[in-house]
Amino acid sequence: MGNAELRSIHVHPVKALRGFSPREAQVEPWGLAGDRRWALIDDGGKVVTQREHPRLALAAAELLPGGGVRLSAPGLDPLTVPVPEPVATVPMEIFGTKVDAVPAPVAAHVWCGAYLGFGVRLVHMDDPATRRPVDPEYGFPGETVGFADGYPLLLTSEASLDALNSLIAQGDHPAEGPLPMNRFRPNAVVAGTAAWAEDDWSRVAIGEVTFRVAKMCGRCVVTTTDQATAGRGKEPLRTLGRHRRIGGRLIFGQNLVPLSTGTIRVGDPVRILA
Repeated sequence: MGNAELRSIHVHPVKALRGFSPREAQVEPWGLAGDRRWALIDDGGKVVTQREHPRLALAAAELLPGGGVRLSAPGLDPLTVPVPEPVATVPMEIFGTKVDAVPAPVAAHVWCGAYLGFGVRLVHMDDPATRRPVDPEYGFPGETVGFADGYPLLLTSEASLDALNSLIAQGDHPAEGPLPMNRFRPNAVVAGTAAWAEDDWSRVAIGEVTFRVAKMCGRCVVTTTDQATAGRGKEPLRTLGRHRRIGGRLIFGQNLVPLSTGTIRVGDPVRILA
């Protein structure tokens, strides 16, 4: 384990849209700086994701200085959206949790709705320190998260993906593999570990920053979505269901909560502390 390192970093400024892969990122208490601070909601206030709308995979969000985003998608001119002034909030629901968010300018709602073909609003989390607590079953008082599914960071490992792809190759849908890591939309990808070694971690350091491993990550239909075409298949859920069903969930990756802040960089050593 002495050679484990951070292989890549991934930031998704708008939940469900394509992100980018910087060489370094600032770790804040609620996640990587700029990661999933924006989300889409429907007319009823519910979060809109690739679960129901896989075409979101083809839209991209570039993070701009100051926290704004530049949106791009097939068939539309790019749109720059500044961080909205938090003069008013709208209620939204993200996986059963009620959260207040700040609506973007109307032009952003129109642009996103034109792409998806139905009415949506783009919203921003103005104060991630207070808006949304981590699931109390696996979190501690004061821990918060942006618009990520449930936890500040998601970690995956290259060795586990290689093992999963080997299992897919032996399964019912071998032509669907090998799958790329972007199917799992992680924040941090680790190299140099054994396959599934992360199952046993409880505390880890990446460079200068330490993290608590909150829980294993149960996977959903988004993982079956080709992030380059928005097409869907059976994998990896078919294979995870056969080989990685733990506690009733299909497991790939680990959810992390930062115990400190700082900068992580590609190539940083990864140390297992407990």
